[in-house]
Amino acid sequence: MEVLLQQIINGLVLGSMYALVALGYTMVYGIIGLINFAHGDVLMVGALTSWTIIGVMQDATPGMPGWLVLLLAVIIAMVVCATLNFTIEKLAYRPLRNSSRLAPLITAIGMSLLLQTFAMIIWKPNPKSYPNMLPTEPVALGGAVISITQITILATTVITLAFLMWLVNRTNLGRAMRATAENPRVAALMGIKPDVVISATFIIGAMLAAIAGVMWASNYGTVQHAMGFMPGLKAFVAAVMGGIGNLAGAVVGGIALGLIESLGAGYLGKLTGGVLGSQYTDIFAFIVLAVVLTLRPSGLLGERVADRA
Repeated sequence: MEVLLQQIINGLVLGSMYALVALGYTMVYGIIGLINFAHGDVLMVGALTSWTIIGVMQDATPGMPGWLVLLLAVIIAMVVCATLNFTIEKLAYRPLRNSSRLAPLITAIGMSLLLQTFAMIIWKPNPKSYPNMLPTEPVALGGAVISITQITILATTVITLAFLMWLVNRTNLGRAMRATAENPRVAALMGIKPDVVISATFIIGAMLAAIAGVMWASNYGTVQHAMGFMPGLKAFVAAVMGGIGNLAGAVVGGIALGLIESLGAGYLGKLTGGVLGSQYTDIFAFIVLAVVLTLRPSGLLGERVADRA
């Protein structure tokens, strides 16, 4: 029972990070039908930016509390990632908006490689240790343990997702986003500016990715220029699994994928005596994706995006 509880805790932490990144994929796809494969690398930029800010602040203000340093690093990382994603949308995606779907897809892959290359030049290719800014004492929970960092990740994810749901469902911007997703031309006739809404969607997605990047770095304790590839790919799997274009589906897919990976790796290692285990976690994501696409191609919660007229 202790093993099960521990793996569930690990799965929820992992799944909550997937969910934040998957929301960025699904919001952009829901509005303009684009799979932004550079989204995982925005996570990487957020993590590396926060690593730099933490280092600078530790040198400049050594007496500042760790949680405050981390909070300021997250805010600055969100601003940097929002600016970056806004620029990418305006320069790389907007000119291709009315072209075939293949052109923006290839451009997104190119932007991913470009961001990794720039990050490698700026921050160098070697992995870097990410400082632990929160207390390290574990908290006992029914035979399992959970760290303060993991508790913070779960709490931050819940608050962020609740705020996003309120934004989309209760605000003028959210209504504009939903109208643009239904039909951008009709939304424009109603006084909505689709370009502004699309840019806002990219900005919000980038801020979520920045938060997830700092969470990922804090949880695993390392950052490097290629760290965004696998989380971004798995978050895309989570978005497709839940029903890409559906916000609730992205959350469900992310949490489900995290639990499947954690439980699968934990029990596979236990059953094989440690011969197979955590090094094979990646395979579970793609097995689940294949099964879901075979049995339910629209995802677990389906897709709510209407066909464009």
